[in-house]
Amino acid sequence: MNLQTHLVLVTGAAGWLGSRLVEILVHGLPEHEALRAPQPDLRIRCLLLPGQDGAVLKRLSNSVEIVTGDIRNPADCDRFCAEAKGAVLLHTAGMIHPRRVREFFAINRDGTVNLIEAAIRAGVKRAVVVSSNSPCGCNPHPDHLFDELSSYRPYMNYGRSKMEMELAIKERADKLETVIIRAPWFYGPNQPPRQTLFFQMIRDGKGPIVGSGHNLRSMAYVDNLCQGLLLAATTERAKGQTYWIADQRPYPMNEVMDTVERLLEQEFGHKCAHKRMRLPGLASEVAYWVDFALQSLGLYHQKIHVLSEMNKTIACSVAKAERELGYRPTVALEEGMRRSLRWCEQQGIKF
Repeated sequence: MNLQTHLVLVTGAAGWLGSRLVEILVHGLPEHEALRAPQPDLRIRCLLLPGQDGAVLKRLSNSVEIVTGDIRNPADCDRFCAEAKGAVLLHTAGMIHPRRVREFFAINRDGTVNLIEAAIRAGVKRAVVVSSNSPCGCNPHPDHLFDELSSYRPYMNYGRSKMEMELAIKERADKLETVIIRAPWFYGPNQPPRQTLFFQMIRDGKGPIVGSGHNLRSMAYVDNLCQGLLLAATTERAKGQTYWIADQRPYPMNEVMDTVERLLEQEFGHKCAHKRMRLPGLASEVAYWVDFALQSLGLYHQKIHVLSEMNKTIACSVAKAERELGYRPTVALEEGMRRSLRWCEQQGIKF
């Protein structure tokens, strides 16, 4: 691994994606030849929110430095980027499920602008920023795949906040090198409790299938996503570009549920109910309008929002990343979920 810098800045380093990214920066990524060996002289500066525990990150390596701050505070962003001339910024921090709608914009849009402006002042060389599928919304028909030419059709306020973030980044692309990475639903080690709950629901026969379950969802195993981020940081032609990063192919929701259930029972000793909580497609449509009404009032309800998407196709092509970055998503659904469940087992997580 050669990031062409001696300093990498990582935001969201205590989160699901950010913590895995720091682990890979320290230990390397065995499944990709160019990233297999870690860069020995690399310093990794991690931004954590006040109150977040950085002990696990510090134990990874003496090269890890912890800075406490909030991207909503420009002064904290300046402190995080201090003396970082020529560094690479990997911005994974973001708000997905807030308490209030305004947090989407305060963190995803305005916080990112604060960070990018601080990076420009500090002379950071390149910023690789994690966006989402949500700026493009849902696919217009079941066989459609988003690509980098797809139009903005943001899904609710999360999608709008990420769209406005992307536009703000593009406005500043003449002041530092920027790359936008659009990531879909991801999975893998270091997962938060909501993903463990998903496994539990499948085991207990409560995994929700809305409609036929044939709708496709692009997913990204976290190591595949980290691979894409690091290749975007090091590939010259990536400057100013946007890339979708996901597993090689999208998966029908039925396959996602069936794969987790099979692994739980056959490899991890769980007794599964072999049932699904089947709901008509109308359930997602009703949830959409309830979600819309709540968000219009500035409120957000995670379960209603997730239900509103459950019958939708949200799928993308990774062809541009393969062609331009040398991206190779080597881990697919079954092996990725196997590793997720093994991680839960190793952490002593019961469900």
